[in-house]
Amino acid sequence: MTNSTAAGPDPLFIEVGEGDAARRIAVRARAGSAPGLFWLGGFNSDMKGTKAAALDGWAAEHGRALVRFDYSGHGESSGKFIDGTIGRWLQDSVAVFTQCCRGPQVVIGSSMGGWMALLLARELGKQPQKASLAGLVLIAPAPDFTEELMWKGFSPEIHHEIESNGVWLRPSPYGDGAPYPITRTLIEEGRNHLLLGGSIDVGCPVRILQGGQDPDVPWQHAFKLVHRLPADDVVLTMIQDGDHRLSRPQDIARIIAAVAEIG
Repeated sequence: MTNSTAAGPDPLFIEVGEGDAARRIAVRARAGSAPGLFWLGGFNSDMKGTKAAALDGWAAEHGRALVRFDYSGHGESSGKFIDGTIGRWLQDSVAVFTQCCRGPQVVIGSSMGGWMALLLARELGKQPQKASLAGLVLIAPAPDFTEELMWKGFSPEIHHEIESNGVWLRPSPYGDGAPYPITRTLIEEGRNHLLLGGSIDVGCPVRILQGGQDPDVPWQHAFKLVHRLPADDVVLTMIQDGDHRLSRPQDIARIIAAVAEIG
């Protein structure tokens, strides 16, 4: 949920959705060799963040393709954050992946982006695409967070506010510190995309990096995810002193090493 000024070249925009749900999604695509890298950011973050910028720099240095983008209501994309849902952001992710990626891709998902990466893998399994998954690198992955890490952890007072008013303004320790809206629609629509109740077969290697001091996505959540993934070629790296962001130089080095290991 951190931001920086590492924007790179001006973004291109793709159109996603129809009618009142139509939005323009900002994308930055770097040409290069395969496997390409595909970045999926976190909840209320954007593609200029520290980790995304570091991966883009590594891709430039090694001649690798990289695609990053902002979900609707985030960063430079159109739409309002308060209107966002897991399904809408998944639609954004699938549209960018299918339109902007070719050949094998290492998908890197941070926090909510880890959930998006798993959902993307499921969507890609439904029909062949011009791009495929070479592997997943999941950073403090937060599948099912709207239910498991939000709703189930909220107090009765917060439940009442969301149910009565349709929204609760959650305080934030990230970015400019401004509170951000958690809507009833976000919670209820998120239940259509829950994954942790059954097995998750992504069909590719998975590398997970998790901070032991993460206050937002506890390490137990990462263990719960690992138990839902196939046993073969899944590696969980616990960074005992790591927080949720995992944006320190040593964390960035571990992320890049995981990407390089896959391809």
